[in-house]
Amino acid sequence: MKTFQPFKIVLGTLGYVVVTFATQGTSHFAINREHYAAVTSLRATPIFSLGIASMLIQGAILSYLYPIFCRGASSWSKGVGYGFLIGTFFVSYPALAEPGKYTVPSIPSWIAVEGIVGIVQFVLFGVFIAALHRGSEEVRSHVE
Repeated sequence: MKTFQPFKIVLGTLGYVVVTFATQGTSHFAINREHYAAVTSLRATPIFSLGIASMLIQGAILSYLYPIFCRGASSWSKGVGYGFLIGTFFVSYPALAEPGKYTVPSIPSWIAVEGIVGIVQFVLFGVFIAALHRGSEEVRSHVE
């Protein structure tokens, strides 16, 4: 039986930060720049340290939880399933609750952009975390 692997949690956390920053940064500052510029309640200059702190917390928790979800040998399909599951959970707030609370230029556009980009982000993370654990005979043993 394998034991708790903090190194994989650290690598998973760093991978989460990279995937999140790449996906969301590309969306916010390149592909969907006009979408976010139209929201008047956003800061002109984001406080990146708060975003990074959030990503570190989320990445650590999600990296710890993957072996529990996986229950056995890691695979691409388990990674995609995990990414889709956590993505659906996390993305439900920015895609659905935010346009219900804040004035956004177009609710359907907001839901589409936040939903698609968020799911892409988490599925990419799911693939990454599955690859990180690939080859482990048993990834859930650290919780047994």
